[in-house]
Amino acid sequence: MAVFNLEEYPHRRFNPLTGEWILVSPHRTKRPWQGQVERVPPEQLPSYDPTCYLCPGNERARGVRNPNYEKTFVFDNDFAALLADAPSGRIQVGDLLIAESERGICRVVCFSPNHSLTLSQMPVEDIRGVVDTWLEEYETLGALPFINYVQIFENRGAIMGSSNPHPHSQIWCNERIPQQPALEQYHQAHYLAQKGSCLLCDYAALEAARGERLVCENSSFIALVPFWAVWPFETMILSRRHAGSLADFSEAERDALADILRRLTIRYDNLFEVSFPYTMGLHQCPTDGAPHPEWHFHVHFYPPLLRSATVKKFMVGYEMLANPQRDLTPESAAERLRALSEVRFA
Repeated sequence: MAVFNLEEYPHRRFNPLTGEWILVSPHRTKRPWQGQVERVPPEQLPSYDPTCYLCPGNERARGVRNPNYEKTFVFDNDFAALLADAPSGRIQVGDLLIAESERGICRVVCFSPNHSLTLSQMPVEDIRGVVDTWLEEYETLGALPFINYVQIFENRGAIMGSSNPHPHSQIWCNERIPQQPALEQYHQAHYLAQKGSCLLCDYAALEAARGERLVCENSSFIALVPFWAVWPFETMILSRRHAGSLADFSEAERDALADILRRLTIRYDNLFEVSFPYTMGLHQCPTDGAPHPEWHFHVHFYPPLLRSATVKKFMVGYEMLANPQRDLTPESAAERLRALSEVRFA
């Protein structure tokens, strides 16, 4: 009689942060593949592009010109998805047609004046400068009375919707807590109420002890493939110490965050020998002024590449209509990432 094995048979995995399930089908990795398998060489970008609207000294939309910045540079998004002066209002027809106004602010954070870089190519001390800028923006924007959540994220690569390869991230600040952080907040608060401990503290300790899904670690953070990961090489960075936001980290911990961001993104680039595309986002405490002992700082990486630089993972068919699904197990993904060099394209 066959014995159930996570590496052999289809199964569901529970995500305690969102209360959702992911279908894992490890046996499907054995099916033949006749799609594209060619490799794409690393991008060759100039350090300065006169047509780039993020490079120092260049003109942006509406005639605004960037300063000749030498480190990070922050500005209000010229095509913001949220507006600070949006009028307040609500429309409701019965219980079925409901709409509410949503105020907010959108900013862009350029990591470096060098157009050709990515996080994986930047020195740790320069990434630390990015971390410090994120912290400053989180505190400054979060202090505004109508901003209750600050979402910091990076879309890397055209496939992830990035319209410009210049190294940068975005900050979207909301009047209300967005859906995904709200889900995580609910489940973290529920776990704390039921268990008397932090969900992600307990999870980080469990994964550190088991080791099978760890990718890399340092004194303050661990990077791992979550047990419930949806994307093929999805990872999460967790602080070892319970901290709700960037504002709770010491100088040494911010150094360590910069270090692990660089080491993890180098591994991503080495995986298929490309400048690896991903969506990355920081999840941390809301800025609504309420205490949030349930919140534990973490970073999500959602990369689309599946088998090579040209074979991508999209949500289609069953995944759009029924349930997210993956073939490569989180353990196998972690093993592949863990085995990679921390020297880019070595």
